[in-house]
Amino acid sequence: MLPSLVYVGMDIAKATLDLHALLPLRPQSRQFANSVAGHRQLVRWLQSLGPAHLVCEASGGYERTVVGALQQAGIAVSVVNPRQARDFARSQGRLAKTDRLDAQVLAQFGQCLRPMATPAASRAQRQLAELVSRRQQVQQLRLAEHNRLEHTTHPAIRRQLQRHLLGLDHQLQQLQTWIRQLIRTEPVLAHKVARWTTVVGVGPITAAVLLATMPELGALNRRQAAALAGVAPFNRDSGPRRGHRLIGGGRAVARRALYMAALVAAFNNPRFRPFYQRLIRAGKAPKVALVAVMRKLVILLNQLLKNPQLQPS
Repeated sequence: MLPSLVYVGMDIAKATLDLHALLPLRPQSRQFANSVAGHRQLVRWLQSLGPAHLVCEASGGYERTVVGALQQAGIAVSVVNPRQARDFARSQGRLAKTDRLDAQVLAQFGQCLRPMATPAASRAQRQLAELVSRRQQVQQLRLAEHNRLEHTTHPAIRRQLQRHLLGLDHQLQQLQTWIRQLIRTEPVLAHKVARWTTVVGVGPITAAVLLATMPELGALNRRQAAALAGVAPFNRDSGPRRGHRLIGGGRAVARRALYMAALVAAFNNPRFRPFYQRLIRAGKAPKVALVAVMRKLVILLNQLLKNPQLQPS
């Protein structure tokens, strides 16, 4: 008889890792340092438990190194959305929040919902994610400085802001060059970008952003792809009332990239232009029609990776 799978919750802080394992006879709680030595100790402890599936939350980057060490050791890890874990805790009547309690909730979340293991990211995928994330940060900084410049009248401060904007523009160009170089030297990434950029509206940078923020594309079904991007409409019905369908959730950075791609595709792509125009003629608001194009676009991009024979138009 195979040993039962042990679900382990892990709460991640900058310096520490709090663990809770739902062992059959008696649950165990442990704490390790969030360091290379602590990760080695954590791996040995998990291996001593038998088959284990660890559940943790995305925590602003503090999870990356430990998750990589666990995946390299062959331990299944699910990195879940913090909002899902918090909603699960509330559904259990757990309103208190500490590191140890969060680890317990994550273990129970895993045992009840059995989330899929998060695929291990390649080194190139991790580098691409960091480059795309930094590009987004610089874009936000540039927008903030540009807004300040519009409302500043002091000559010296205006010159300072203008110099900073020039520097940020240079950083953006440099980041885009590094992104292109990385993709060009990685055959797997280059193949995906080449497939996606055959779709009118999807450029190399848009493809890179989607690769970095939605690496699951190519392994999803239609509904999963739309939901992951946050462009799947959700019902708002109760009894005889039929509420407006609204999108929500998903990955905001990917959705912004899809929006810009769909804006071009809706007017220039022979596959999507008739669809967009048909929705407008049917009385749909332009933004609603554009979201429908985004949904079709992400489904197409997912299918292009799943089916090598599929043509974009």
